[in-house]
Amino acid sequence: MKKKSFIGLAGNIGVGKTTFTKKMADAFGWSPFYESVADNPYLSDFYGDMKRWSFNLQIYFLHHRFKAQKEILELDDGVVQDRTIYEDVEIFARNLHEMGRMDDRDWENYQNLFSIMTSYLRKPNLIIYLKASTDTLQTRIHSRGRDYENSIDPEYLHQLNVAYDQWIEKLKEIPVMIVETDQFNIFNDTDRFKSILEEVKNKLN
Repeated sequence: MKKKSFIGLAGNIGVGKTTFTKKMADAFGWSPFYESVADNPYLSDFYGDMKRWSFNLQIYFLHHRFKAQKEILELDDGVVQDRTIYEDVEIFARNLHEMGRMDDRDWENYQNLFSIMTSYLRKPNLIIYLKASTDTLQTRIHSRGRDYENSIDPEYLHQLNVAYDQWIEKLKEIPVMIVETDQFNIFNDTDRFKSILEEVKNKLN
């Protein structure tokens, strides 16, 4: 594989991106870059009042992921990133705007900032889309026991799933690999995980 391969892991809340990121980075000997969740100062407020805190939350995620991608540019080895910067605008911010929880002024401001920032960044060599049903996502979210996620509306998860499918279908400038995870336990299904790693190698080569 290319020495500076860059894989972005995409997927909904609770799909298992962080675990997948760690195991893939370990398997390839690459650097993992994780999404800022535990130290995010807006998440709890956001789930309590999405309309009030949507813009603040999305700006926080955008600046954190931009910082990570600047660091990625400086590395000489491979990288696995837990959620891509493109999901911030194409999935989360867009969905909040369409739901009426981000007004037109904030949405336009956010899009303009996103466009300028991403023009300086390197695109992933491959995006791996981890896909799961809303029921599976709910089960996984509840099992990890984060208090601020208890109030997540199943309808919100469903809307995000729809947005992900639409984004992946129209994404042409970056190669995509889809991994169905409803019946996949990354800790127990070692043969399946090995086959996924082999497929990744083939796509990168």
